[in-house]
Amino acid sequence: MPYDGHATPSARGTEKVLEHLSIRKIPVSEMDNNAYLLRCLSTGAQLLVDAADDAPRLLGLVAEGAGPLETVVTTHQHWDHHRALEAVVRATGATMVCGADDASGMPVPPDRTVGQGDQVRFGEVVLDVVHLRGHTPGSIALAYDDPHGHTHLFTGDSLFPGGVGNTKNPGQSFDSLIQDVTTRVFDIYDDRTWVYPGHGADTTLGAERPYLQEWRDRGW
Repeated sequence: MPYDGHATPSARGTEKVLEHLSIRKIPVSEMDNNAYLLRCLSTGAQLLVDAADDAPRLLGLVAEGAGPLETVVTTHQHWDHHRALEAVVRATGATMVCGADDASGMPVPPDRTVGQGDQVRFGEVVLDVVHLRGHTPGSIALAYDDPHGHTHLFTGDSLFPGGVGNTKNPGQSFDSLIQDVTTRVFDIYDDRTWVYPGHGADTTLGAERPYLQEWRDRGW
């Protein structure tokens, strides 16, 4: 099936194939969560971004790959992004990675915690860690700099089409989130950067950049 950034509710999800990496977007749960199964095309090694729900389905897609699931990265501590985490880690032995400031809120103790400027590697693929504070203290995004194209950015619940993630609950901060999204995302990556959010449809930084001031003015 051709890649559909609108998260077609297919059992197999939808796949984008780059020169060195394949990206499978898998919508799960009644909350329209997105899980992303990444595969290094040189080695077959796999990485899962957010084991959000439906472990049997995620594990079935992992089993179709040519190599092991080396790593599960959880973008943030909210329950709807890690409901399948324990089952997936138990079945695969994958290393669990999350932001350092969200580690205490995970259902599985992380094998590794990361922060701004760190990297996560699987196979021959390198993902840069971007720490985006505000939706949760330890929310992270992952950036893949495609040497044959543009950047691919997995943002969890920190950036969506139309704005940043929710910051209305106690302990959240719009000021922190809009600051980090501005200085660590929009000021760093160009308009071609493709954004894969934690729920719903994809977007690009070019589509969202004109509205940054509007987001600041409205406060969400």
